[in-house]
Amino acid sequence: MGEVVEISSNPTTPRPVSDAPSPPISAPPSQYHSPSLSRSPLLTTDDLTQTDITNETPKSSTPKRSLTPSFITPLGTPIRRALHLTKLDPQDAWLPITESRNGNVYYAAFHTLCSGIGIQALILPVAFTILGWTWGIISLTLAFIWQLYTLYLLVEMHESIETGLRYSRYLQLFSATFGDKLTKLLAGFPILYLSAGTNVALIIIGGSTSKMFFQILCGVTCTAKPLTPVEWFLVFTSAAVLLSQLPNLNSIAGVSLIGAIAAIGYCTLIWVISVAEGRLPTVSYKTVQANTQIAQVFSVLNALGIIAFAFRGHNLVLEIQATMPSSEKHPSRVPMWRGVKFAYLLVAMCLFPLAIGGYWAYGQMIPPNGGMLTALYAFRGRDTSQFILGLTSSFVIISALSSFQIYGMPMFDVMESVYTRRKKQACPWWLRATIRAMFGYGCFFVAVAIPFLGSLAGLVGGIALPVTLAYPCLMWLKIKKPKMYSTMWWLNWGLGVLGLALSAVVTAAGIYVIIDTGIQVNFFKPQ
Repeated sequence: MGEVVEISSNPTTPRPVSDAPSPPISAPPSQYHSPSLSRSPLLTTDDLTQTDITNETPKSSTPKRSLTPSFITPLGTPIRRALHLTKLDPQDAWLPITESRNGNVYYAAFHTLCSGIGIQALILPVAFTILGWTWGIISLTLAFIWQLYTLYLLVEMHESIETGLRYSRYLQLFSATFGDKLTKLLAGFPILYLSAGTNVALIIIGGSTSKMFFQILCGVTCTAKPLTPVEWFLVFTSAAVLLSQLPNLNSIAGVSLIGAIAAIGYCTLIWVISVAEGRLPTVSYKTVQANTQIAQVFSVLNALGIIAFAFRGHNLVLEIQATMPSSEKHPSRVPMWRGVKFAYLLVAMCLFPLAIGGYWAYGQMIPPNGGMLTALYAFRGRDTSQFILGLTSSFVIISALSSFQIYGMPMFDVMESVYTRRKKQACPWWLRATIRAMFGYGCFFVAVAIPFLGSLAGLVGGIALPVTLAYPCLMWLKIKKPKMYSTMWWLNWGLGVLGLALSAVVTAAGIYVIIDTGIQVNFFKPQ
């Protein structure tokens, strides 16, 4: 690549101009750069030769002022070397995640909050029916601390001080750490589900809640012919597709803010109403016991999978951070971590009261499908005003619509990158609109075909668990290389191995519970 030669920004005496071309700097030196999707962030020898020819300027006896800022000292520092070895990937300016890099701490908090609170939190009391009070609270607390720690690791690994690279996507960081083969084998499917699968679940809950919202507005004496469940799914999907035409991740910051407010609103309304109305007369806190010992063990593991499924969104952390500007003096990890801490303070204020208050109010009677939302309509529907029920339903719909946008953005990014890599240009507006419509209605088809997807929460939690709890620890070990047998070395090895082991047993438990207890399989028959 060539030896780095220091050029003083204020030479005292004129220096003769060398015949050799100066090393090119193909991106602003104050900015960290992003690796391309093809994982070729470094300039090759041919690239250097070609760049030297194109950037060659006429010789002059007048000394040139260096383009290197004065704050980059001394000679040979990792950042200075990185300036000569990296280049800005032009695709980043064409793809929806990195198209705009003017985000801030508020945008980060909005996106993190919108992706961190969702419909998965409504089934947390179901895990308590198996784990009981003590182990339910302990498991929920440990899972929250664990996932917050791995969030911190991801934020720290987004930009590399040694190389000057920014990893703007979870799969990019995983690929740069473990290689393409392991990425496809271990991370591809969980990330795919956490994006596309979550949107399918959002269509199911959004369409079902839209149906209930219409019934509340229409009233008991309403004579209007209601839509079928499939038609409600279609209405919700069409609204989501229309909203998905916003161009990039930064442009949906307002949508994420509205979605976050709605999520906090329905979580708070549901647990406050449930607790205010008091416990059900026949409530019981005795844990559900299986027929055999092995079935009981698998039920406990399945409950842990439900808790793990409640903490999703790690697959979006690097993407959210990629929307923020970053430099050596002002790295993006500082405002990003501030936004994450604020967001997860509110997440904790929603999830813990929802889980604890819901189990206190309903005990073993909490419905396994739908969780707290179903319990609210089933047990409190007559005692609660129609306005409050309608407001809760509207919050759920708004939150689902907003979450659809942020969870769909990585899929939009992947699909558009296929075009930009081949054509070397940004997607035209009509193609971008077509891609997003195809994705949205593809999720609609899957939602209609598999409307019982919500019953697989424990299984899905086990499959997606490594993305949240295990992979960040292992990537930290490979990238940061902490001192062997140090505290960080033991901590990350322990959490990484434990996370992988939990994923294996929780996935097996989810499969066993489905086979043993069964689920209501109704292909192409949404309720």
